Parts: sequence; C-alpha cells; structure tokens
Amino acid sequence: MGHRENLLTAARGCLLRVGYARTTARDLAAASGANLASINYHFGSKDELLTRALHELNTEWGELLFRALGDGDTHEALWERIIESIRGNRQLWFVNFEGVAYLQHDAKIREMTAQAQQAARTALARAFGGLGPDADPDRVRIVGSHYYSLLVGVALQWLTDPEHAPSAAEIVAADQHTHV
Repeated sequence: MGHRENLLTAARGCLLRVGYARTTARDLAAASGANLASINYHFGSKDELLTRALHELNTEWGELLFRALGDGDTHEALWERIIESIRGNRQLWFVNFEGVAYLQHDAKIREMTAQAQQAARTALARAFGGLGPDADPDRVRIVGSHYYSLLVGVALQWLTDPEHAPSAAEIVAADQHTHV
C-alpha cells in the first residue's frame, strides 16, 4: 500500500479507537507511517481525510445493517439481528453517532448522512413494512422513517445502557401498538 491508502487505513482505525474529535494529524501520521505533509498532499486536510474515512465506515455500517435485515424474517428475528449487530460493532455505531455532531458545520458529512439515511429508510421499509420497489415513495419514506427512528433509539440505548435496553421481543410488542 502507498501513503494514501495507509493514511486512509490509519484514519479508519483512529476513528474507531478514539473518534473524530480526538484524532490528531500526528496520530494519523504515526499510525500510517507517513509524514504530516502527506495528509495535505493526498487529502487536502486532516478533516478531509477523516471525512473520507467516516464515509467508508458509514458505508460499512450500512452494509452491516442491510445484512442484519435479511429477507422474510419475523420482526423479532430482524430486531435480534440488529441488536446483535449493535453489540458486535459498538465502535462502528459510536463513530456514526459521532458524525452527527459535525452535520451542522460540514456539508459533506451532512450529505453523506442524508444519503445513508435514505438508503436505511428504504431498507427498513422493505424489511419491516414489506414495501418493495413499486411501493408509493411517500409510504416508503414514512414507514422507513418510523423504523429508522426506532433503530436509532434502540442503538443509542444498547450503546449507553445495555442492561436496560429493550429486547427484540419488547420492541416488537411495543411497536404493535403504533400505527404507521
């Protein structure tokens, strides 16, 4: 691998270990074996490098979510796999939550997050609402938004207080009382 790839790999590792805010250019240079000037040469700035790495991790998060959703399972089985994905990939979920703090000031992160949300809403509407490609787009957005809101809330609870976070069965039981 060249310096560019090493820097990107280092950035991914730093994001997962210490997060966006606590990663320094010196950390990136040390972890990659490159010099500080390589960051600007290849990416323009430390923030651009971290944003690129965040984009890759966000894509990885989406792939994990889509695998967890699978096809044709009960809602409880879907939530069980989602919860297991959260438990097994805590650092990846933390990085994605941390990215939210940068939405206000970084248009690239805001656009990346919006695209990821749209894809997640569509996948969630398909998995939980049975809405396929021919479904009314407004219905997909509404149903997907409902389940995306649940997903974010469930993930936050499992990341912060797993001892009291809801089980898959509890989520399904409570969700049966909502009307989407």
